[in-house]
Amino acid sequence: MAPRDGTSLRRVALLIGQMGFGGTETQVSLLARELRGRGFVVDVLLLSEGGAHEPVLRSAGVGVHHLGFSRQPSGRAAVVKNLRAFVRLVRLLRRLRPDVLHAFLLESYVLGAPAARLAGVPVVIAGRRGMREVERAPQWWSTLGGAMMPIIDHVVANAVAVAEEARTVLGVPPNKLSVIYNGVPESAFDAVEPESVDTSLPVVVCLARFRPEKGHEPLLDAAALLSRQGTPCTLVLVGDGPEENRVKEYASGLDVDVRFAGPVTDARAWLARADVVVLPSLSEGLSNAVMEAMAQRRPIVATAVGGTPELLVDRGVLVPPGDPKALAEGIARLLRDPDLAVLLGAAACAWAMKQLDVTTLVEEHVKLYRRLLERRCRR
Repeated sequence: MAPRDGTSLRRVALLIGQMGFGGTETQVSLLARELRGRGFVVDVLLLSEGGAHEPVLRSAGVGVHHLGFSRQPSGRAAVVKNLRAFVRLVRLLRRLRPDVLHAFLLESYVLGAPAARLAGVPVVIAGRRGMREVERAPQWWSTLGGAMMPIIDHVVANAVAVAEEARTVLGVPPNKLSVIYNGVPESAFDAVEPESVDTSLPVVVCLARFRPEKGHEPLLDAAALLSRQGTPCTLVLVGDGPEENRVKEYASGLDVDVRFAGPVTDARAWLARADVVVLPSLSEGLSNAVMEAMAQRRPIVATAVGGTPELLVDRGVLVPPGDPKALAEGIARLLRDPDLAVLLGAAACAWAMKQLDVTTLVEEHVKLYRRLLERRCRR
């Protein structure tokens, strides 16, 4: 095996569970393609399965590797399968010989950090993408997550709020923490033809996977409240997820006009059709949905959780989480005041163009990767 080329950054591996429609998956795909476009050799390692982003990655020249971990919670067969997948991960890292392994989300850095150390990867980074990440995981995963911190070189958070939680909850020292905001591709700012929606009512769009922390029930309650108050709307829910059937059942018991649009890889047409975009999350990191809506100059109502206030203070309407009345009031405010809606949408777009530029996303990651690699090589 040839020696590594000193402190020269050439090859980066990004590790994640799968490549479906989630916000983290979108950012990993964007980062991988942009790094590849700048001449780096990039591999995306998937713990369990592929997804919508996989063909895009392959067409951009990014290597995609399936590791075959099982998502079954227990059982002898699952344990054996996961042990084999872990060995496969170590062997793959030895073969690829990345300078940096950047593992996104808890399960990835719990598995990726020890595998990288066994494979001799110089730099290991954990990507923290949301609030309460450890709390939502099983206790043994949480314990392992904390145990990995001493062998992880650095933690990258996508919002100041997420970094602060890593510092206070996990005890990550400030010198091992960086904040790099998510990026928005240039195409996100392009004007597109709005999606057709057969309705005479104002259209309120929510882009979110159907998961408990996304707050669909308070949003549906808010839509019902708007209807009773004389400001009915057509609510369009874009996404998929494990809670979809339960949310549909909940909606069926309410007097609301709600449409389930399914998942999309490009939400711009739905955003262009929206009179108001709403994100009712009970917990959030740095929302891709909010950023995409900002790029499309949409007025936004969102809950003040996680990194959302960092995006929307003075550029959107922020409300408390889990409060249907506050959500309804925020939506009604924008529907009744079109001038305010236009003003907030323009301010949000201007800020996003300056602060969420994809070039900044890539440059900040490359600078961090190089700095950590040089430090490791000096040691």
